[in-house]
Amino acid sequence: MSSHGGAGNRPEEPTSYGLQPPARPAVPQQAPQPGRQQVPHPLSQAAPQQSPAHAPAPPHPSSAQARPHPHPPAQDAPHQPSAQDPGAGRLIAGRYRLLSRLGHGGMGTVWRAMDETVGREVAVKEPRLPDHLPEAEREKLYTRMRREATTAARTDHPAVVTVHDVAVVDGRPWIVMELVRGRSLGDVLQEGTLGPREAARIGLEVLGALEAVHAARILHRDVKPDNVLLGHHDRVVLTDFGIAQAEGDTSLTDTGAFVGSPEYVAPERVLGQRPGEASDLWSLGVVLYAATQGVSPFRRSNTPATLQAVLNSEPPAPAATSGPLAEVINGLLRKDPAHRLDHAGARRLLEAVLRPPAPPAPPRPVQQRTGGVWVPRKVLFGAVSGLLAAVLVAWLVIADPFGGTVPDDWKTHPQKALGVNVSVPAAYLVERPEDTDTDKDWVAFHDPSGAIRVRIDRYSQENSLDDVAASPDAQMHAENEEFRKSGEYDFRMPEDPATRPAPGLKHQDRPAAENTVSFESTDTQDPRPVELRFFYYENAEEQMYRVAIEYPGKGDVTERGREVAQKTIEALEFDPA
Repeated sequence: MSSHGGAGNRPEEPTSYGLQPPARPAVPQQAPQPGRQQVPHPLSQAAPQQSPAHAPAPPHPSSAQARPHPHPPAQDAPHQPSAQDPGAGRLIAGRYRLLSRLGHGGMGTVWRAMDETVGREVAVKEPRLPDHLPEAEREKLYTRMRREATTAARTDHPAVVTVHDVAVVDGRPWIVMELVRGRSLGDVLQEGTLGPREAARIGLEVLGALEAVHAARILHRDVKPDNVLLGHHDRVVLTDFGIAQAEGDTSLTDTGAFVGSPEYVAPERVLGQRPGEASDLWSLGVVLYAATQGVSPFRRSNTPATLQAVLNSEPPAPAATSGPLAEVINGLLRKDPAHRLDHAGARRLLEAVLRPPAPPAPPRPVQQRTGGVWVPRKVLFGAVSGLLAAVLVAWLVIADPFGGTVPDDWKTHPQKALGVNVSVPAAYLVERPEDTDTDKDWVAFHDPSGAIRVRIDRYSQENSLDDVAASPDAQMHAENEEFRKSGEYDFRMPEDPATRPAPGLKHQDRPAAENTVSFESTDTQDPRPVELRFFYYENAEEQMYRVAIEYPGKGDVTERGREVAQKTIEALEFDPA
């Protein structure tokens, strides 16, 4: 049988291996997990910005994801291939119509396709190898791809990608998989880190997939964020078994080539020792570390340095991560596989992270002897409880003992030299001017990943941009004009960024002004949408302040950035006593 754009299969080869996925229960729709919070990579890193969740970005080449159709066509309607992808429209094995390319990598190209036999969309992995490879090497690599399919197809677990078929065209195996709509964990981590509960939830699902493949005596050998897909209904899928190794099968990996991603590879594999299940668990530990800290603890500027770090460097203690999650990360990253945390230990600790805290024990009733009779104290004081409640409410309104808008998990940083108290989340790190800096009238704070940054500058009349009227509103408009003229004023802005001024405000009974600026960063190494909220204030001594809160303009962390900006501004205390 011929396919469009290519010759038919050789007579001795079947069109399809006829693989059928194991029966699986439907994945129930779940409510969003509580405590999920994402914070992006440090701003100094070149992290490409992803699209919003309702329009997922193109996935990693090895993943079987796609942008979902907003209006799926009827089964009997013709499916139009994308004209932008050469090869789109080709029919594979007489049933799989290629629609658009999802991504490509060293081992092949992943296509979104339509199975015209059953009328469903699938992901099809097309093998692509360099033309100069010897025929024997090409056959080995094709065998590896077939093994990827059979490895996943015989593993019965919802967190392992489902393989529907293997179609052979011109001797090449095309792997037909389920289409997982969503993004890879690697894509998500380009925008931000995960909260402990979300990291534990994803880690637990990946652990379940590893338990399933290890029970089948198969090693994955490339567990990393790009191979973890986050689908709809909170589904987590481990994919890309292209370098997976069945126990006892070493013929495809004894050629001296390094297989896997260096920063996620276990020390024993770096040393050339025979890997076991503990090697995959090490990789899971690195994934959990990267998910909560924003970067692998072993990443270096080149592969040899990274492998050296894997062998000899102890990872820094995970910041803002404690309890069972820190324990499971440290346990999985033990250099000696014999002392590494096993499946059961990792599962116990990850489940402990997700377990809700036990409710406090109810207080024991207190009794008091009155007139020779023991009565509950709440009865004794019931007559005056209404009066006490009224007095308490009045005191709370007048005294405001809880510090106004500062949340419990925030910290106030008095800045005596600047004359301001700044409140930010307690985990934020502080930046101060160096001794060599000529401008020392500023302080900054940022979250551990560097995604959200708060900076407070105090201007004098000499360095204010406005030479006519020193007021917060005039300062704001003068800076807006500077943005439009230069397009590069401090924040990598393009010309004429979108602004939303809010003049005429008051803070501490004095005039203030606000301005929100949205733009696409002009930094060629780090192009991404940015949102900046500016706050201007002038104290009684005519000292002008500007507060700038910078955070991603799109993505999962945007709302968190806006929340931090609002609360930081509300809690600012100028000229504290």
